[in-house]
Amino acid sequence: MVWKNPWYNPDLPHHSPDGFRNLSDTGHQPGDVERWRKERRAAGLPLAPQGGYPAFIDTWWQRAVISGEDDRVWWLGHTSMLLRLDGISLLIDPVFSHRASPVSFSGPQRKTPPSLNVSDLSALDAILISHNHYDHLDKRTIRALVKRFPDVTLFVPLGLGDWCRRRGVRHVIELDWWEEREFRGLTLSATPAQHWSMRTPWDRNRSLWCGWVVASSAQRFWFTGDTGFTPTLAEIPRRLGPFDMVALPAGAYAPRWFMASHHMDPQQAIQLWKMAGEPLAFPVHWGVFELADEALDDPVRELRHELNEAGGKGDNFHILKIGQYLSFPAKISS
Repeated sequence: MVWKNPWYNPDLPHHSPDGFRNLSDTGHQPGDVERWRKERRAAGLPLAPQGGYPAFIDTWWQRAVISGEDDRVWWLGHTSMLLRLDGISLLIDPVFSHRASPVSFSGPQRKTPPSLNVSDLSALDAILISHNHYDHLDKRTIRALVKRFPDVTLFVPLGLGDWCRRRGVRHVIELDWWEEREFRGLTLSATPAQHWSMRTPWDRNRSLWCGWVVASSAQRFWFTGDTGFTPTLAEIPRRLGPFDMVALPAGAYAPRWFMASHHMDPQQAIQLWKMAGEPLAFPVHWGVFELADEALDDPVRELRHELNEAGGKGDNFHILKIGQYLSFPAKISS
């Protein structure tokens, strides 16, 4: 039986009758995956971070302490984040399992421990999911969160609603690019990204991928989602900005000839930050899983070099430890 996209809208260029697609060509050719894997094995990549993994953890990891009442974001590692706006708590792409994999005995394993446990959360109102890859959507974590917070609402891109409901989620809202919903005084908008989706060999691009903008009456936060760099991303701050804080992916980029279509490198993260007006920012999608050929600490070194070259408002770009938080800038009343 041939699967047909039940959300297909011929007027939307990212829709297709058999799923979803990017707005620009990714440039991949047949055989590229095997070429990358062969080169990776031959070079023994990825290398360990400088000083080894224990030293990396000592430098770049700490337990997340959920405290205070102000608007802030805790970076929990990779793209997992806890966002608090106007007293509403939202988790983004929570993955607390040992592996980003459909099985517990194989697949990418954590190199740094979770900075937060489900039991550490005293409240949770919503969960935002960017797409269905295992390093962003983890069934064990979702089940644990739903068990602890049965009334939590999941916001997901098109095509993931049934997956969530099969895991016991009662409240699911699926959004297409540029769609928005009001939620307890906040506005949540799904934004375009250049990526792809797949959890099995049979469901490639059957669900959508996205970024998220979360806006209160005073603050605007943008997580780009897992995305390659494309100039069309600049449309998001034009339409939904200006932003007070952004989370920009800067990892899983090597080798660039293979990864660039779906992941940003540190140079592109800085470029997009500038395109967004240099708001308060921090990098994500690094420090936990070795998904590409760079070492865990390579993004930090490249980001620091780029920030030194950038000048300007470089102090607005914060390289956080896993488990650290960043508070939103205080607004000056007129």
